[in-house]
Amino acid sequence: MPDTRAPGFALDESGEVLRLRLSGDWTVMTIHQVAEGIEALQPARPLQVDVSGLARIDTAGAYLIDKAMRAAPAGSGLEGDHAVARHLLQQVHAVSDPVPPARRPDHGFTALLERTGRGFMNILSELVATLAFLGETLVTTLRLLMNPWKMRWTSVVAVMEEAGLDAMPIIAFLSFFVGLVVAFIGATTLRDFDLEIYTVELIGYSMLREFGVVLTGIVLAGRTNSSFTAQIGTMKMRQEIDAMQTLGLKPMDVLVAPRIIAMVLMTPALAFVATAAGIAGGIVVGWTSLDINPGVFIERLRNNVPVDQFWAGIAKAPVFGFVVSLIACRQGLNVGGSVQSLGHSTTTSVVQALFAIIVLDAMFAVYYMEMGI
Repeated sequence: MPDTRAPGFALDESGEVLRLRLSGDWTVMTIHQVAEGIEALQPARPLQVDVSGLARIDTAGAYLIDKAMRAAPAGSGLEGDHAVARHLLQQVHAVSDPVPPARRPDHGFTALLERTGRGFMNILSELVATLAFLGETLVTTLRLLMNPWKMRWTSVVAVMEEAGLDAMPIIAFLSFFVGLVVAFIGATTLRDFDLEIYTVELIGYSMLREFGVVLTGIVLAGRTNSSFTAQIGTMKMRQEIDAMQTLGLKPMDVLVAPRIIAMVLMTPALAFVATAAGIAGGIVVGWTSLDINPGVFIERLRNNVPVDQFWAGIAKAPVFGFVVSLIACRQGLNVGGSVQSLGHSTTTSVVQALFAIIVLDAMFAVYYMEMGI
């Protein structure tokens, strides 16, 4: 063990400021010799601590010195050069800052305006960050599509199976029962006007144009979106993404682009299955409650519902798939190092995806109305 020098200090009160000159080793093994004297200091003027005479210092010694500086009026500081002392004192001072008292809740009008403004600014910052991530995603995806040999097609196919084929049964199941409900409501309402036969048109327009693709988007937002966010977020927590970057791999190429491409390809297929399942539910109601033969139902549907209604609905599917996967990947990459951060990001991801699907569907509806579709 190296020789230990006893710690010491000298207080110079001759100038406008007090100068505390330190000497010896200020470590956990020695500071008990000067702790009482340092704690007894109650400087009435700013205190300048001269660390040029220090030998060794550790966190315990730095804490004792910082405590003396905190007891002095404003304007206190360090002087002199030391290889470790200044940096260690800065660290101790940073972690020793007192925690501010919790603010009492303010329920006044000013607090309402403050919360409203803060919420609005948070929405704007979130929108700007999402648009920036959208631009980066588009550039990355287009670059990989222009160079298909760089694309990780195995990952794309795996995501298509996990997020597409595995989701098909639940989407078909839900759409079938939604078709049943819409048909029952339509038949009950139209029966009062002796127009039960128009239940066929109601099912055709609603499932082809709206419900098939919207149900697909909602299921993807609740199932696939949360899965993507949790997967990427867990990788972020385990520092796997940092290791990936160390190896020269880009997370946008490896994690984001395959999911984007897989969802854009699979969402139209899922929307088609949802539409067919919803129509099947309507056929069941028409057959059992309205005495409409399935052949008659399908023929009337084919003759009275234009095929452009199918394309109007299916055209939304790639957009919904792109937006859902975009939000999921962005929130996954925003996860911090805690489990709470993962849960918060997953919840935020699902809420944003559901909100985006409803808003986009409304925008499509306005666009189709203006275009006369």
